[in-house]
Amino acid sequence: MPKLTIDGMAVEVPANATILQAAEQVGVEIPRFCYHERLSIAGNCRMCLVDVEKSPKPVASCAMPVAEGMVVHTRSDRANKARAGVMEFLLINHPLDCPICDQGGECDLQDQAMAYGADRGRFHENKRAVKDKELGPLVATSMTRCIHCTRCVRFATEVAGVPELGAVGRGENMEITNYLENMLTSELSGNVVDLCPVGALTNKPYAFGGRPWELRKTESIDVMDAVGTNIRVDAREQKVMRVLPRIHEDVNEEWLADKSRQACDGLSNQRLDRPYVRKNGKLTEATWPEAFAAITAKVRGLPGSKIAAIAGDLCDAESMFALKGLMTALGSANLDCRQDGAALDALSRASYLFNSTIAGIEQADALLIIGSNPRTEAPILNARIRKRFLRGGFPVGVIGPDVPLTYKTQNLGNSADILSQIASGAHAFAATLKNVKKPMLIVGQGALARADGAAILSVAREIADACGLVKDGWNGFNVLHTAAARVGGLDLGFVPGTGGKDVRGILDGAGKGEIEVVYLLGADEIDTNKLGKAFVIYQGHHGDRGAHRADVILPGAAYTEKDGLYVNTEGRVQQALRAVFPPGQAREDWTIVRALSESLGKTLPYDNLAQLRAALRDAAPEFVKIDVIQAATWGGFGKAGQVSATPFEYPVKNYYMTDPISRASRTMARCTEEFVMGGAKKTGTDG
Repeated sequence: MPKLTIDGMAVEVPANATILQAAEQVGVEIPRFCYHERLSIAGNCRMCLVDVEKSPKPVASCAMPVAEGMVVHTRSDRANKARAGVMEFLLINHPLDCPICDQGGECDLQDQAMAYGADRGRFHENKRAVKDKELGPLVATSMTRCIHCTRCVRFATEVAGVPELGAVGRGENMEITNYLENMLTSELSGNVVDLCPVGALTNKPYAFGGRPWELRKTESIDVMDAVGTNIRVDAREQKVMRVLPRIHEDVNEEWLADKSRQACDGLSNQRLDRPYVRKNGKLTEATWPEAFAAITAKVRGLPGSKIAAIAGDLCDAESMFALKGLMTALGSANLDCRQDGAALDALSRASYLFNSTIAGIEQADALLIIGSNPRTEAPILNARIRKRFLRGGFPVGVIGPDVPLTYKTQNLGNSADILSQIASGAHAFAATLKNVKKPMLIVGQGALARADGAAILSVAREIADACGLVKDGWNGFNVLHTAAARVGGLDLGFVPGTGGKDVRGILDGAGKGEIEVVYLLGADEIDTNKLGKAFVIYQGHHGDRGAHRADVILPGAAYTEKDGLYVNTEGRVQQALRAVFPPGQAREDWTIVRALSESLGKTLPYDNLAQLRAALRDAAPEFVKIDVIQAATWGGFGKAGQVSATPFEYPVKNYYMTDPISRASRTMARCTEEFVMGGAKKTGTDG
């Protein structure tokens, strides 16, 4: 490891490190625009020039490897003069429209011009102007501000895997543009806004919505998928203005999927802000006591076998725990958190976790994907798979419909029969898995939510055993969930008890009249037509499918409006914090269940969130540690059975609308129109 001196401080760094990386190690700040630690080195902007002894000219520190005995000065007169000159060149064509720029207040160019630039410019010619580009509903452009750092180009090509941006022209005529005037079709396109160091690319839905110093910032967790992306919710007064990513190296690095970022406007639309009770076939406004009285009149005296509860995909652990307690007190074992009917074995934690962990994908040597499309089900996780693929030596086999992922795959077919062939070693891909050190497979909900899901889970486990996916220090068996509440619900045992009915049984029982009361806790993805004449209690935050069928509506809180625990697909417990208060008379979900239990004469034994969480952790030890992966014991699970030859279908048909929040979002509606309905296929040559 070479040793060098930076501003008088000795430092020892790896041989392949650059001067800029070495400076960061000792806490020396070097300005930069084009350099980003997660992208390839471009060396475009020259803002990171430093003075290296015995060098005839200043050196670009982002692209210069360290050498033994190198002496670097980052604050010398020559370095300062070089940076001031670079900044002067960068501002030659920049419009200097900071007062009307949406990036104002969080612009790297502003900050570095103040810190390293000169107090005046010497260029008095006309500035160049560049035509803005149409990148779709999510990213606004003002390309005259572009300084050609190419961060957006490198992100689209390297991380997103959708190379739709590039540079054309030379010198002053160079432009960053979208090829053939196509929109950005990546599910990660919004990250180019975060990467852009100037105001060339900005958040189109949020445009001119507020200045950063006006916003109240709250660290939270995303619930649009099961990845558990760490986010920051920016709100003004009682409205969520935007959602930004937070850095979490083991989960999302610093990226955020487009739906998670831009569906936040749906939090203000179609909201349930007061209780409703159905009278004479019509939902009418009611008070909380009236709503509870209507439920009590129906439930009191009813045997538990005629009562059921279904938890939705966005529920926090506290509300599911409270509802399970209430159902138990009522004598009901009919409860389920698997809206899609996925055959997940709640008795074996290893059977429903992403055991390799998301960061562990980078250690894998081969991958088999079964009935899952990670690009739409979990774009952040898919980016991690691509990151591993780019290093090479990573064969990826897919069993399911052939769809374009962001890395090269081998489609093994679209029949579950192939699983048995791999398990028996008769298929060539079995040898691929056996001949590497750390193989892994991903089973998606498209495989487990079928009628033969239990048999597929069993065969997937056979593959794990036969192909050596589980060994000392490595578990390559992974389930990719699509619902943020799913793992938490399974950990809490929100599944049928002894003699209880699952989702299919509840719906069948309601249709036959065997189930007379169904409690839907944010459950909107079920077929409400199968509820028959059952009395439906819907507790949720949007007027979606469940609310339309309800006999009583209890307005709850969205994920930005409550403190809650969520467990991501890898079993990591994370805590979301309240950014704004629920609208109108809506309340946090666990408090509604607690108040209802008192009305029913089955008062739950906690009065505040701290007491509830203490009871929850006693019942489910997995919730004791926050943001810690607890490895699950590998044991027996799955039920052997006949696997159907029916082709797989992926669960996510429209990435932009998968839950009540995104379905209420106008931004997601525009994305659906452009990207799903075919608008994005139009080019400048179309008539």
